[in-house]
Amino acid sequence: MERFIRLPFYVKFACVLISIIALGYLMSIGQTIIVPFILGSLIALLLTPVSNFFERKLKFPRTLAAIVALLLFFGIIGGLFTLLGSQLTMLKNDWPAFEKQIMDGFHDTQDWIQSRFGIAYNEQIAYINTTAAKSVSQGTAIVGIALLSISSLFILFVFTFLYAFFILIYRGHIVRFLLLLNKEKDHSIVWDIVHQVQYVVKKYIIGLFIQMFLVATLTFIALSIIGVKYSLLLSIITGVFNILPYIGIFISVLIISLITLATSSLTNAVFVVIALIVIHLIDSNFIVPKIVGSKVQVNSLFAMMAIIVGEMLWGISGMFLAIPILAVLKIIFDRITELKAWGFLLGEEDKKDAPYKNLLELLTKRK
Repeated sequence: MERFIRLPFYVKFACVLISIIALGYLMSIGQTIIVPFILGSLIALLLTPVSNFFERKLKFPRTLAAIVALLLFFGIIGGLFTLLGSQLTMLKNDWPAFEKQIMDGFHDTQDWIQSRFGIAYNEQIAYINTTAAKSVSQGTAIVGIALLSISSLFILFVFTFLYAFFILIYRGHIVRFLLLLNKEKDHSIVWDIVHQVQYVVKKYIIGLFIQMFLVATLTFIALSIIGVKYSLLLSIITGVFNILPYIGIFISVLIISLITLATSSLTNAVFVVIALIVIHLIDSNFIVPKIVGSKVQVNSLFAMMAIIVGEMLWGISGMFLAIPILAVLKIIFDRITELKAWGFLLGEEDKKDAPYKNLLELLTKRK
């Protein structure tokens, strides 16, 4: 490490850049292994206190304790999606309204295209027929992609469960390995990192569930007051999509406004958009800072960058995993002297500038 620090700046920059590119490539091609492993690790960290309770209080063997804890967790998640699915089946009653709304929008679009660009109806229909023929010819490929997506989701679930199970069983063994990997004088730092990572991940995931519940409750109240049909279903959709940072609220607004427009009036759709924007402001300024953001002290700039990179590498899974990964990196950086400056960069700005002064004093003494 000291030899690396003494290298010229451009050499260090080139080495870091090459390492980041290589790491990004490996993470991209290894998505099938890495994503379920990280998800399993997060779930294992969350369920460690539950497993400890079964082991110490109820005298369960570690294997049985891990299985029971995981079954409880996935049972709750499965129950949530079962409720969502049962609500979705109710939409079939209003499918004719959706169909009519789509056809009306299609005809309005045809009128606008003709008046704006002078393209006649028959030319538009001919183009649509040509496109439809191409789509039908590719139907087999579309079905294959859909089946592949379902199988990938099943594989993700199975491997996540297995990784979480084995990490819960071998958690003590993994910690001992980390201690063996470091010098004895650094064991206290290792223990501190392990405890802080477990604390932050646990609080972050619990905070997400609380945030999801509060946002869904506020949405249900607002939609019920407006008189929107399927308010329970739409509030659950809003709460679930709200887990996706920054873009989740826009997806929710689009879906709910379209459903409201098809089952109600334009006025109600406008009220729904306004209500969701207000709920998003409440969530961003009060719920997230108090419940989620207080546990993950990462500034918004790098959080946004991490979400974009996560989506590029792993899609929706990467967007969800971006923030906890960044939080874990900050915990590690904050406890290693050579990386403290990076931990400072990832953190929130302090108006008193105390973190900067403390870090500057520490690094000055070290030099």
